[in-house]
Amino acid sequence: MTNNKTKGIFFIILSAFFFALMNLFVRLSGDLPPMQKSFFRNLVALAFAVIVLLRTEEKFQFNRKNLPQLIARATFGTLGILCNYYAIDHLVLSDASMLNKLSPFFAILVSYFYLKEKVTPVQISAVIIAFLGALCIIKPGFSSMNSFPALIGALGGLGAGTAYTMVRKLSLNGERGPFIVFFFSAFSCLFCLPYLIFAYHPMTFQQLGFLLLAGLSAAGGQFSITAAYANAPAREISVFDYSQIIFAALFGFLFLQQIPDTLSVVGYLIICGTSVAMFFYNQKHTS
Repeated sequence: MTNNKTKGIFFIILSAFFFALMNLFVRLSGDLPPMQKSFFRNLVALAFAVIVLLRTEEKFQFNRKNLPQLIARATFGTLGILCNYYAIDHLVLSDASMLNKLSPFFAILVSYFYLKEKVTPVQISAVIIAFLGALCIIKPGFSSMNSFPALIGALGGLGAGTAYTMVRKLSLNGERGPFIVFFFSAFSCLFCLPYLIFAYHPMTFQQLGFLLLAGLSAAGGQFSITAAYANAPAREISVFDYSQIIFAALFGFLFLQQIPDTLSVVGYLIICGTSVAMFFYNQKHTS
């Protein structure tokens, strides 16, 4: 059990590294619309999912009763990616990553309303404190230039949190993980395709290369996080996912010469501290 937990921690930190790397490549791809970036990022993930499904006995079969949840997961997941990519292009890399990491707190709220899961006063308090931390990053009223992209980044966290709730519902219904990834990637590509047809922005080979690398990094992150939760339950390892903020800050400093301001760092500490507290609370109440 201890060995599996160690593997789980390793893989979730590895996934955090890959997702931070994905965000860096998205930023390095330059001034391209989020729709275009999302299309090429998901195209690579779609190819990986197709290969994995073709190697299974069920291939592309799925339970049709799960179709509403599959569509909801894909819709909110696409919204989350588009908002996250917009934030990456307009904010410090670690700020954008941190706002996207509000997703677990949004997932608590969505799980309460959609899955009817019980929410404790401690969890509600954690959500409120996390949003106070987010306000330190968003800085409403301080600078309209940064506040709007930060709000979009927080909206991306809402999309991701809702999508993760749908993934949980689909898993409880017995849907296969690779098919969920396939459906989401295909849906997102089809959603972005009309924009590419009518408003395609020409890309250099370098930009295309960065977007393909972003897709490879995203695939690495997806497979790593799947391996992580296969080895250990979320309550034991999920807190280590916040190591992505460290990687994002490091990449932002090394490759983009970005340094988050003091108020943003305070927001990081509040959100990460709340997550650590929730981690130990969950450990205590599930042991």
